[in-house]
Amino acid sequence: MTQATNSVRFVLDGAIVEAEGERRTTTVLDYLREQLHRTGTKEGCAEGDCGACVVLVGELNAGGTAVDYVPVNSCIQLLPTLDGKSVKTVESLKRADGSLHPVQEAMVSCHGSQCGFCTPGVVMSLAGLVQTVAAPTRGEINDALSGNLCRCTGYKPIVDATLKACAVPAEQLKIDDSADLPLLKAIRRPTVPTYSLDGDIVVQPVVRTRKGNEFVSPATVAEVADYLSRHPHATLLAGSTEIGLQVNKQFTRPEHIVYLGNVAELRRVDDQGAFWRIGAQVSLTAVEALVAEAYPDFAEVLRRFGSPPIRSTATLAGNIANGSPIGDTMPCLLALGATLQLRRGDATRAVALDKFYTGQKQNVLQPGEFIEAIDLPKPRTGEVFRAHKISKRFEQDISATCCAMSYQLSGGKFANVRLAYNGLAPSPCRTPKLEAVINGRTPEAVTTAELDAAIAASFTARDGLRATWAYRSLVARNLVLQFVEESTESAKEAA
Repeated sequence: MTQATNSVRFVLDGAIVEAEGERRTTTVLDYLREQLHRTGTKEGCAEGDCGACVVLVGELNAGGTAVDYVPVNSCIQLLPTLDGKSVKTVESLKRADGSLHPVQEAMVSCHGSQCGFCTPGVVMSLAGLVQTVAAPTRGEINDALSGNLCRCTGYKPIVDATLKACAVPAEQLKIDDSADLPLLKAIRRPTVPTYSLDGDIVVQPVVRTRKGNEFVSPATVAEVADYLSRHPHATLLAGSTEIGLQVNKQFTRPEHIVYLGNVAELRRVDDQGAFWRIGAQVSLTAVEALVAEAYPDFAEVLRRFGSPPIRSTATLAGNIANGSPIGDTMPCLLALGATLQLRRGDATRAVALDKFYTGQKQNVLQPGEFIEAIDLPKPRTGEVFRAHKISKRFEQDISATCCAMSYQLSGGKFANVRLAYNGLAPSPCRTPKLEAVINGRTPEAVTTAELDAAIAASFTARDGLRATWAYRSLVARNLVLQFVEESTESAKEAA
């Protein structure tokens, strides 16, 4: 159990590392390179885009019998988030007899590397993939590499190397972490709150400075609520995909950081019958798997949200709370009628997502209040959901706009239409005027002129860095027309 302050304990290749006296905003990448001299892990962009810094972060599985790994961009992960976990770098792949991992051997034989700067990150992304998928398809390999930029080799030899590596027996692809298991159990973080003699919750800091600034890692929602009641302006840290950017690019140093990654209650998805209750710490990877069958368009938007290292750490709640005008998950959630469960102290309240934002990066959260969960409705009888993201690059790019629409066809006419966008307003939003144009009409009766007029009446024309208003408004209209035309085809097929 981690009790000492100013000491981050994690397992690295069969040994416990104690990182003492480090800043609460030290990144995993900086610590690996500067303190542990693991220089195979490279810094390229320092914002989670290039993948040169990918490492694997592991946690004990539920039964404590194995380690579950996820790929992580170490450049934007804060060191204290590792407390109680394990790390594997490219140096970790070397076998006891000095031989290379099959992925590394195949990269050599297939000439998958030239300058080599990106290669360690590429290898770690692929090594992470084959821990769970021993015989990946070419599509799965491409997706695993979507966050790794290589400017000199080209991806064909890298993909060929992966296919060649996976021709060996599956057990040879596994990372040997047998020595890590007992150590992970020894440094496992507490799962219950600590109380003072007076019965008050005491949240043990992982890192604390002489000035009283600290990084805490609570184990329960009650601890989170208690800490925020005493520090209402503390920074909540989930996946670190946004805060890591602020640390690296804006040199932000939050005084109080509350890490949610060890709160088991927030990492659950509960089936509530008519909806799923998705905890605030559930990763986008988990959400993607959850909605893949029910809402395949939503799953595709999530797949293009970012690379596997981003999706493995980023969360729905973090994307919502961040409130970016081009946040990709919000149009889908708005069109599906998602509701937020907010908590402040012991009090909770439900707020519909379409009532959450009050302006650009502004919302209804009160000081000390946080998103505890998102209620996502399951598909209703006859409901159709469509979504599509428009961006300059297909992968690893922010939206020009993303449009999502849910509806039912009753007697050949649209009913219960919910239409939402990002990129057109200061915050992602529904579009009542566009919904009114569609509701109660047959698909054939929806006209281009009416949609254009409704868009013009709904939004203020703005050019942006990613697209002009003329382009965005045209795309916004055309996406609706596409969804409307698809409804006609679907109706014909059903008939």
